[in-house]
Amino acid sequence: MKPSPAYGPGMTIGVLGAGQLGRMFAMAAVRMGFQVHVFAPDANDAPASAFATQSTQAEWSDEDALRTFARTCDVVTLEFENVPLASVDVVEAFAPVRPGREVLRITQDRSLEKEFLTGCAIPVAPWWPVNSEDDLRAVAAELQGSGLLKTARLGYDGKGQRSVTPDAGELVAAWRDLGEVACVLEQRVALATEVAVVVARSEAGEMRTHPVIETRHVNGILDLAEVPASVSEDLQREVREMACAMAEGLNLHGIACLECFVTTDGRVLANEIAPRPHNSAHLTIEACSTSQFEQQVRAVTGFPLDEPVLLESAVMSNLLGEHVPPEEGATGAWMRAASVPGVSIHLYGKHEARHGRKMGHLTAIGIGVDEARGRVIEARAALTEPHAAASNE
Repeated sequence: MKPSPAYGPGMTIGVLGAGQLGRMFAMAAVRMGFQVHVFAPDANDAPASAFATQSTQAEWSDEDALRTFARTCDVVTLEFENVPLASVDVVEAFAPVRPGREVLRITQDRSLEKEFLTGCAIPVAPWWPVNSEDDLRAVAAELQGSGLLKTARLGYDGKGQRSVTPDAGELVAAWRDLGEVACVLEQRVALATEVAVVVARSEAGEMRTHPVIETRHVNGILDLAEVPASVSEDLQREVREMACAMAEGLNLHGIACLECFVTTDGRVLANEIAPRPHNSAHLTIEACSTSQFEQQVRAVTGFPLDEPVLLESAVMSNLLGEHVPPEEGATGAWMRAASVPGVSIHLYGKHEARHGRKMGHLTAIGIGVDEARGRVIEARAALTEPHAAASNE
């Protein structure tokens, strides 16, 4: 590996992946004076390339391309956690990768992730590893009520999971439907709400958290993210402490998001770790003094971390493929959405709108969460129901 670089504007930050998270990271990094080099297999669907200084299109298995990419970079970060570990190994021989191999090894596997959280004294919902039909039959009697059977690897946004009951036959059928791969079975808990928090940790061990965000999901996909969260200050403090314990345990260099359940009896249970920027925290671009993307730049380059200050109440809504207006009348729909006070439109530059695909997001600020929520819902409705939205103006 090359010696540690003299950090400062002008250095080159490599990014493994070129989706919307890489795009927003590149926008923040370039604004701060850094060069950005993205690496991704698909040049036709790489939104980050529009803002990167340099792009490499090659397969994750192309070691020559990975070496060439790494040699141009002073430090490398990532925008999604499922980069093959073998690819990370190639890159790390030439440039530091932040977060690194061990963080990815843990967060790429739900079983390892839950074992790690438990080892950090961070509570999780009851769960069982599943690798065979015998495993399922053995745990069927332990499952109370309903649960979720999830693939141990690669599942996201509701994909790779099935809702199940303790019926052994149903459990086996669900496992077969998921391809008979390694899974985890999670006990459903009585939810009051869900929250998420982004934590940054520098190479020197300095840590900062963004405000706790309340999240609302539809069909397993984040629909709305709201800040400030409605939960108590004591509970928010508990969530931030859990996130810092997670970051310390991982020896994190970079940023990560801890997603948590808040149960009806007031407990906080960790759900998942995302070792990268998080969908829920896109609202930090408008709502905070430092966005999650600028904080990621700071964390991986050795710049001092900022203490993010919440400037405004804000609500973010995802724009999925089904929210994007058809070409006919699209201009009027976007104009109506943009006319809602306090609303910012973020589009990711993706070419094909598909059902459930994240095409962009809207963030609304307001005097309080209720006002911001009303604004963002009104703006999104203007895209899919333009005439109804217009009649309410």
